[in-house]
Amino acid sequence: MVIYDSSLKQKVPLQPLKNNQVRVYVCGPTVYDDAHLGHARSAIAFDLLRRTLRALGYQTLFMKNFTDIDDKIIKKMKQSGKSLEEITQYYIRRYLEDMEALGVERADIEPRATEDLDAMFDMIEKLLEKDCAYQTPAGDIYFDTSKDPKYCQLSHKCDEESLSRIEPDPHKKNPADFALWKACKSEDVCFDSPFGRGRPGWHIECSAMIAKHLAYHDTPYQIDIHGGGADLFFPHHENEAAQTRCTYGQELAKQWMHNGFVTISGEKMSKSLGNSFFIKDALKVYDGEILRFYLLGTHYRSSLNFNEEDLLASKKRLDRLYRLKKRIYGQKPSQVAEPFKKELLEAMSDDLNISKALAVMDAFIASSNEALDKEPKNKGLKKQIAANIDYLGKLLGIGQKDAYEYFQLGIDQKTKEKIERLIEERALAKQQKDFAKADQIREELRSMGIAIMDTPQGTVWEKI
Repeated sequence: MVIYDSSLKQKVPLQPLKNNQVRVYVCGPTVYDDAHLGHARSAIAFDLLRRTLRALGYQTLFMKNFTDIDDKIIKKMKQSGKSLEEITQYYIRRYLEDMEALGVERADIEPRATEDLDAMFDMIEKLLEKDCAYQTPAGDIYFDTSKDPKYCQLSHKCDEESLSRIEPDPHKKNPADFALWKACKSEDVCFDSPFGRGRPGWHIECSAMIAKHLAYHDTPYQIDIHGGGADLFFPHHENEAAQTRCTYGQELAKQWMHNGFVTISGEKMSKSLGNSFFIKDALKVYDGEILRFYLLGTHYRSSLNFNEEDLLASKKRLDRLYRLKKRIYGQKPSQVAEPFKKELLEAMSDDLNISKALAVMDAFIASSNEALDKEPKNKGLKKQIAANIDYLGKLLGIGQKDAYEYFQLGIDQKTKEKIERLIEERALAKQQKDFAKADQIREELRSMGIAIMDTPQGTVWEKI
């Protein structure tokens, strides 16, 4: 497998640090609000990576954190009158529910910053001992970027514009220096520490959690892959790498991966622009799998301009897969066809080349329909098609619903109950040999936009 390394700006072969194991860390959400499409994009991108690594036979250990102490959370506390725990627990639960709806698998390790303060204290103490950090008269502790000769060699973004994003402080030695520990202010959420009451800086959280839960400490790099959104490359990932390098004498990650932005009407999605699109709102209109298929359809490194026209075009492409699945309804899978498997894995092994993988899917759907037209009763063919769809589903996280239920999406519960009641009445009419009534019910359903089909598994229906 080859992966595009954001720092090297080129594709490089994946060569695990140890045997066949791949350790992956992805920056998770700051839990002060509902997740938006940017979170969905990142989560789906790295879910695809994880599924691909697994399909290629790698043992993958995957970690995603929750930032549950931050300025934004403190602001939310003031606005809502709720405690830190109430806010963060609520939004962690909401995030996980959204991810489940999108078919994103849970991480193997899901640490929370407030539960790993001991690891942060340990790193900060080591950095102070090594003279790579300093405490200001106000009690804040900063990382001294001048002590790291490799600072900015990761992101290559230490220009004036990038540095202007870093919080200013007259007590800092260098403009690029960043907070490891923030001394307690009256309005803050504070924790006891060896350095006085306060709270950790954002960047130290990830480095410390990786060191505690995921890192190798006997290799040149702590983990194989570090991922996140492109907006995190500088300063967040640059600062993570610097802290780890100066604390442990190791590089943080062997390879760095970053997903592109989601934009709406061509603007970078941002709360300040008032165009943030929550996942929860999208899920009210579109099923999670339809949303997933749309978001994964653009290569993870490219920006995605979200619009409903493209989403509906993407849904039609997914419909074709489910129409094929409907043609082999109830058929148990045999063995996946090796050429199909090989083509898919070759595509995904090339830096998750989703365009190529979906082209393989389209060709498979077309050839399968053609073969079924010629041999509609060939059970061996149907079993092979079922196996291929099953493999595709596990690799990309799509096509795993019941084929008829998929085409029922968008029908409200009350209408579903009416449809099921009419189907039961029709079954009873057929049993009583009242075929005129059975036909009448079929026509009534058709007038509602519902088509039915009698199968060995019973009568199934879908929206026309």
